[in-house]
Amino acid sequence: MSDEAVAVVAVVGAPNAGKSTLVNLLVGTKVAIVTHKVQTTRFPLRGVALRGKTQLVLIDTPGVFAPKRRLDRAMVRAAWGAAEDADAVVHLVDAPAHARSLEGRPTPSDVKTAQDVARITEGFKATGRTVTLALNKVDAMPRPALLAVAKSLHETGAYGDVFMISAQTGDGVEALATALCAAAKLGPWLYPEDQAADAPARVLAAEITREKLMLRLHDEVPYETTVETESWTERKDGSVRIEQTIFVARDSQRRIAIGEKGQTVKAIGEAARAEMAAAFDRPVHLFLHVKVREGWADERSLYAARGLDYDA
Repeated sequence: MSDEAVAVVAVVGAPNAGKSTLVNLLVGTKVAIVTHKVQTTRFPLRGVALRGKTQLVLIDTPGVFAPKRRLDRAMVRAAWGAAEDADAVVHLVDAPAHARSLEGRPTPSDVKTAQDVARITEGFKATGRTVTLALNKVDAMPRPALLAVAKSLHETGAYGDVFMISAQTGDGVEALATALCAAAKLGPWLYPEDQAADAPARVLAAEITREKLMLRLHDEVPYETTVETESWTERKDGSVRIEQTIFVARDSQRRIAIGEKGQTVKAIGEAARAEMAAAFDRPVHLFLHVKVREGWADERSLYAARGLDYDA
């Protein structure tokens, strides 16, 4: 009888809690894009981590917050759906932000984070399910404040184990991984040993370009942008030709994304191309186009392609 085991683990949290950073660290390679902007992750992404004979299938979920638009509602529903279906759930919390809220000196962003954390905690309590609490960014705060955060959240009754980690430095992360392995069930692995993610290459390529777009433009081009991989052509020399379209909501955003004499989109393409070449281990010829597509976030086909519920 095989001694292989597998656990599907949903990583849930407020926007910018560090979920993608944690999943990437546990997997050992980049499977989810990471930016400073909230709501970077739009649909669940799965990364595969191995610890001995145990395979951890880690689901990086969209942030849970108060949704206002159709896409927001679909993202939040996807996060809760991943938690419902998983063998184990980790609630990742931005501990310094929560500490500032407890101390009565929060920034506006901290207030929103505290509200989102409370919303998530109440959601877990309603299900009656035991959830693992992981306090993130602990390297950026004093221990008394950290203990106060741990105490306040543990007293809600929603959590079992509590871990204090830094997804950035790796502190405490292996202890968390060991605990998650305890939730594994004996059985064959869900993915081959050499597979780190289950996202199709076309989707991963689009996410890489979207990350570079967000990092390059910061707040100049808002949340209403998306990237589609329009074509993927295998070449005889082993390289791949990828054509992608960056969709924006207005012509003014198109001009910003292209930049003077095309310099902005060129820089985005160069950064994306380099990362794709490393991710796919082959030369990449990337061609980017920028188009206006008003109302793309209300197109049903976009939701189906990403596994999101249009009617959430």
